[in-house]
Amino acid sequence: MTNLRVILLIVFSVMMLWLWYPYITQQDKLALPKEEAIAKPDYVAVDLKQTSFAENGQLSYQITAQRMELYQELGFSHFEAPIFMLHNGEHNWQLAAKEATLYENDTLILEGEVTATNLMPAAMITHINADNLRLEITNRVMRSEQPVVITGPNVTITGKGLIADLNTEVIELINHTETIYDKQ
Repeated sequence: MTNLRVILLIVFSVMMLWLWYPYITQQDKLALPKEEAIAKPDYVAVDLKQTSFAENGQLSYQITAQRMELYQELGFSHFEAPIFMLHNGEHNWQLAAKEATLYENDTLILEGEVTATNLMPAAMITHINADNLRLEITNRVMRSEQPVVITGPNVTITGKGLIADLNTEVIELINHTETIYDKQ
């Protein structure tokens, strides 16, 4: 009778192992995390240089970046270390950041140590620094709701947010916090 019990125990153990094997192996697969991207880019460019023209043939903007990923179905392009040159006659600006996203509606969102440099000589405002900026390329309007630092010859202005119309060169601080005038 003990031999029969041992044989039944072995058969029962083998049957249970056979039945539970898929569940045990599936748990091992679930325990290993896989890096899954939400979306894969349709196109990747390295050391990108891109030039865009307006409908009237005038130079609108230029972008250089270390890397660009185009997501066609999602409707945006993502840039790493971009430098964006916005051309508008005499009123040209250069914007640089750690990363940026350009949407199909010509909205550019720059993030991470954003610097906007006015390329017009003898301008009242030479630099705008912020954590992020939103640029509407078609309207040439720059916005930010984060703290910004505006510098010019002999002046430094800080505030929380801005709206800048680059066509008219009018910059409005949403919440002015401090102005420092340098000695001349």
